[in-house]
Amino acid sequence: MLKIDQIWKNILLEAEAKTTTLAYDLYINSLSPVGIYRDRLILLAETRAIKNIVDNNYKDVLKKCTNLVFPSIVDVEIITEDELEHVGNVEKEVDIPVSPNYVNDTEDKVSFVSAYTFENFVVGKSNEYAHAVARAVADNPGTKYNPVFIWGGVGLGKTHLMHAIGNSLQRNFPDKRIMYVTCDQFVNEFIESIHDSNPNAAKNFRAKYRKLDVLMMDDVQFLANKEGTQEEMFHTFNELYLADKQIILSSDRPPKEIKIEERLKTRFATGVIADIQPPDLETRIAILQKKCSNKGYALNIRILTLIAEKITNNIREMEGMLNRIISYSTLVGGDPNDMNIVQDALRDYADAGRDMITIDQIVKAACEYFGVKREDLIGKKKNKEIVVPRQICIYLICDILGQSMPLASIGEYFGGRDHTTVMHARDKISEEIKVNDVTASQVKDIRDKIYNR
Repeated sequence: MLKIDQIWKNILLEAEAKTTTLAYDLYINSLSPVGIYRDRLILLAETRAIKNIVDNNYKDVLKKCTNLVFPSIVDVEIITEDELEHVGNVEKEVDIPVSPNYVNDTEDKVSFVSAYTFENFVVGKSNEYAHAVARAVADNPGTKYNPVFIWGGVGLGKTHLMHAIGNSLQRNFPDKRIMYVTCDQFVNEFIESIHDSNPNAAKNFRAKYRKLDVLMMDDVQFLANKEGTQEEMFHTFNELYLADKQIILSSDRPPKEIKIEERLKTRFATGVIADIQPPDLETRIAILQKKCSNKGYALNIRILTLIAEKITNNIREMEGMLNRIISYSTLVGGDPNDMNIVQDALRDYADAGRDMITIDQIVKAACEYFGVKREDLIGKKKNKEIVVPRQICIYLICDILGQSMPLASIGEYFGGRDHTTVMHARDKISEEIKVNDVTASQVKDIRDKIYNR
């Protein structure tokens, strides 16, 4: 027998992957499960407005998510408080068949988002190597590529690839013990095992992770400055690696840039390191076309190109913009391909875009300040008159753009330089502005110029 809360929790796992973060947080996750009436799931909306929005925009998604996990539930009904009395005798606990996507909280069964598959992953030049590695390790875990380290900026598809690997492994190797965990979860579990009054807590924690066939850990950059967890991770890694068990890690930066013990960095870099770069325009448009196909949106290429040109380095933001156009056009009863509707829907994005700093703006400001040509600054010249402005420019790009511009992308922009060259320039200027007033003043002047101060 399954309780209604268990049923709803599993549906939410699917719905979170098939809606935008904003839609999920504001509407889907605000619904409360009432119960099952015959073959319908009854959900309670806090207000009439939320009910109408969900009915008009997200009900079909909810039905698909529900049917995916619980095939016997064929419909979803959204009600408000004043409609509760008209609902029949709902069941709070039911005995219904579940699909393989169902997750039992009492087991260490991993839940992978069903929508994140290799088939739904759009491959381009920016991610083809990472995709090929992910495919290979999903087909033959623990053999050729081990460990696998996937890194890239926020919103570029790392988590999608991780879940695609997991879905493939569960389908093709059902007997393998697979664990997918975020770094934060691993840290918290480790801390709890230390403070648990149960004398076997630490032993149980180690057994949980060291008896796996596949360990998948997301966002390993959060191991930084956590010495105790790093020690635990080091021994867990060694035990799995020496037993030819598959290890798959992801991060927003390469192993060399994570502030962890050198011996752990070395372990992470032992196997294959695959990076995901921001996709080019054609790939971004293809991603949007895939999203439209999956969600049943009918947007023409002109609108998709507009979105792809506005958002250049974050796939999730592109999807958010796409969903905003659809939601706005639905609410006002307009055509999502009408440019006036699109401009109204994206007014906030346009306002934010005027304040968005780009790498081109930073380079232009540095060139104007130092009186050098752009082709010289980003080119191969190594005379002092060019090298110092180039290093200051790279420092400012790293400082202002942060994680939205990976070091490898900056290196590519500056004539195909290696990311270690970018790191050297960044770190050199970072230290120099602390002791050299001239350099500090130059950096400040260019920064003020960029922000028009």
